[in-house]
Amino acid sequence: MVHVWNDPTEVPVDFGPSVVTIGNFDGVHRGHQQVLSQVIRISRRNKAQSVAVTFDPHPAQLHRPEFAPELIMGLQDKLDALAETGLDAVLVLKYTHQLAGMTPEEFTQAILVDCLHAAHVVVGHDLRFGKGNSGDVVTMQELGEQLGFEVQVISEFGAEGFPLHTDDGGDRRCSSTWVREALAEGDVATAAAVLGRPHRMRGEVVHGAARGRALGFPTANLAHEATGYIPADGIYAGWLIDESGTRWPAAISVGSNPTFDGVSRQVEAHVIDRPEEDVDAFNLYGQTVIVEFTARLRGMVAYRGPEALVEQMRLDVIKAHEILLRR
Repeated sequence: MVHVWNDPTEVPVDFGPSVVTIGNFDGVHRGHQQVLSQVIRISRRNKAQSVAVTFDPHPAQLHRPEFAPELIMGLQDKLDALAETGLDAVLVLKYTHQLAGMTPEEFTQAILVDCLHAAHVVVGHDLRFGKGNSGDVVTMQELGEQLGFEVQVISEFGAEGFPLHTDDGGDRRCSSTWVREALAEGDVATAAAVLGRPHRMRGEVVHGAARGRALGFPTANLAHEATGYIPADGIYAGWLIDESGTRWPAAISVGSNPTFDGVSRQVEAHVIDRPEEDVDAFNLYGQTVIVEFTARLRGMVAYRGPEALVEQMRLDVIKAHEILLRR
């Protein structure tokens, strides 16, 4: 079981020695996983603890909020994904102006040495840390020599590289940017290939306009505060995972329904195998659920009226069910 600490003061004083890596890890994609696997291998070889240090919120949200990237996943999903790699611990640092103002020397001494008792630090070749991003790989290596820990520099996707093949026949390294680009196009299949798992959102189920129910296709509407990158508008096959952990096949709609006026952009999932014999008991309102995207069925289309929309929704559900049964 992974230990999660939300402040350095929560780390036991006798923790360590440790092998540490630092990063935002948005998406915890296959490139990140390669780095984390290396951290775990080194820790086991040296009978040490494997630790990832990450930040909340994303530093760009503090320094350049108008240019900050839309996050692929919320903090809880990031912690779940980090736990799945087999790490021993994750330290979540609250990213504040005070933390941002620490010099590379202050950060390394306080967090890596005094808190985590690092024996090894694994970093990417493009590492920047400390006040004004003034620290780099050379800085970390010099500090390692002074403070007694070893530094291993690897690329974001492993020493030998971790490229994926693209549709045009080339290769591209896994990155959070690539995931965002794919999701912005509705290409959840490519996003899943880079992530190593289907993309997901997490949020509370809230009451909507009940149009789906009136048309015979009730939906679970995610609150606007839901976390996770919202894919391009369209209809998707996927899964809804409720608080009990039950996975329900679903047809998922993203966007504003162009058949009706005045509908704001939203994410809603129609559970396909909804237990009709006990509809009242199948109440998701107020639950925090996960919506997982498997395949894109089509884009959003304005239909001439409710009858045409209902027929298309029926076909969408059939197609989604066929896709999910093969998974």
